[in-house]
Amino acid sequence: MHVVVCGGGVVGLAAAHYLARRGAEVTVCEAGSLGSGNTDRSAGGIRAQFSTEVNVRLSLASLEVWDEFETAFGVDIAHRRSGYLFLARSAETAERFREQVRMQNDLGVPSEFLSPDAAREHCPELHAEAFHGATYSPTDGFADPHLALQGFSGAAREAGAEIRTKTPVLGVEIEETGDPVTADVTVDTPDERLDADVFVNAAGAWARRVGSLVGLDLPIAPRRRQVAVVAPETPVPESVPLTIDLDTGSYFRPEREGQALVGGHFADEDPDVDPDDYDTGMDLDWAVEAVECAADTAGYFGPESGIVRGWAGLYAVTPDHHPIVERSKPGVVTAGGFSGHGFQHSPATGKLVAELCLDGEASLLDISRLAGERFEHGESEDEQNVA
Repeated sequence: MHVVVCGGGVVGLAAAHYLARRGAEVTVCEAGSLGSGNTDRSAGGIRAQFSTEVNVRLSLASLEVWDEFETAFGVDIAHRRSGYLFLARSAETAERFREQVRMQNDLGVPSEFLSPDAAREHCPELHAEAFHGATYSPTDGFADPHLALQGFSGAAREAGAEIRTKTPVLGVEIEETGDPVTADVTVDTPDERLDADVFVNAAGAWARRVGSLVGLDLPIAPRRRQVAVVAPETPVPESVPLTIDLDTGSYFRPEREGQALVGGHFADEDPDVDPDDYDTGMDLDWAVEAVECAADTAGYFGPESGIVRGWAGLYAVTPDHHPIVERSKPGVVTAGGFSGHGFQHSPATGKLVAELCLDGEASLLDISRLAGERFEHGESEDEQNVA
């Protein structure tokens, strides 16, 4: 079987790796350079503290890979398990946290609900008096997305995958043969036409545009998100978790040498942007607001804090902040719309894509709730733990 994967980010390369390892002929088509879409702009978070069961299961299946990545792929991805700390400013959010922790614990996640004072043990400069509660899990953390990309791309090549950069997909023709899984697929690129059995859309922020090439209208919107590297007034110890003030959307995590990575989306408007034409730089006004929000959360960010640098990337957002992972039609598999969680869920997604292409169905976990038709049938469930 020949599978053409559109997208040379971490999701596409994870899929290429697992497909090639199972014996498929794989060609990856990336319009730019590997990771140039948004993988290299990711904050690198890895967590299991989600509000829905399917996202937790995606995390757990991915954590099995992240925890052993250096051994399996020979690349140290700087995986730091300093935890995630979610904060609730309202009693309503705190009660939702309690319910989520019960669900997470039932699935094997060692998360716990904390009082604000107990949360301060993990984040010593936390303004505990501003919060009603928190959740924390010690197995959460973050890693370097670029190094993970190198691991997956190297392993995919070693398994026989062909990875083509500067190779945009210009068109796709699908001729159904009666097989529910495969089709006669022709993929147009600037250099040649590729004949394949399955086409995988792992195009990230371009997923809707690529979906239209195969007759799909995917509800995946490119939304701009920014990150700043800050020199806090008080250095943030590396032991401090990635801390999310969920009711404001503000978050920060320690960087090297006491610096912090600060992010969040604070505007009421959240327009779609053109993934080929948007500002990849950081807005200074946004950075000032981001540092002020972080200062409302913890005492590290006093008035002497400095903004070092920053950048902007894209979330590929669905209406319910869950991805679409499915066999969309014979010969077409979709893996997109991760709403900021694509990096951390890429190992599980890569395995699922391989199963959908080669087996016709997923067995790693139940992905029925990730089918695109959920939006037509009103069966979507919002992921609430999104920053």
